[in-house]
Amino acid sequence: MSKNIKKERSSSTIALNKKAKFDYFIEERFEAGLVLEGWEVKSIRAGRVQLRDSYILLKGNEAYLFGALITPLPTASTHIKPDPQRNRKLLLHRKELNKLIGAVERKGYALIPTAMYWSHGRVKLEIGLALGKKAHDKRQTIKERDWQRQERRLLKHG
Repeated sequence: MSKNIKKERSSSTIALNKKAKFDYFIEERFEAGLVLEGWEVKSIRAGRVQLRDSYILLKGNEAYLFGALITPLPTASTHIKPDPQRNRKLLLHRKELNKLIGAVERKGYALIPTAMYWSHGRVKLEIGLALGKKAHDKRQTIKERDWQRQERRLLKHG
C-alpha cells in the first residue's frame, strides 16, 4: 500500500478492530461492501460503531457480518425499532468469495473484520483472512510491543 492510499484511508477510517492483530495472524486482506439501512449509515457517520467482538460467517455462498455493534441515534429512527447487532450481508466478488470459502473450509482460517472506512461515499469493511494465535504467540507479541516502546524511549532521551 503506498503512502498516499494509506494516508487517505486513515482520514476516512470509521472504526478499527485493534484486538484482531493481537489475537490473529492476518495473512491476507479483502475489501467488502456492506448492506446497510438508513439509520445505520447515520449512526456510522456519527462514529457509533464497534467491531471488537464481530466475526464473519459464510452461509450459502454469501458472507455475513455478525456481532458488529452500530448504536442507533435517538433522533435517526423514530418509526422503527432498530436492532444494533443485526446480521449484515457483505458484498464481495464471486472470485473473492470462492477463495474465502476454500480457505475457511479446507485450511482452517477465520474471517475477521479489521477496519471500517469510507471509500467514495460508501462504507467498506476490511476483512482479514486470519489464523488464530496461541498463548505463547500472544506473549511474544506483548514482548515485541514493550521492546518497541522501550526503544522509542531510549532514542528519545538518548
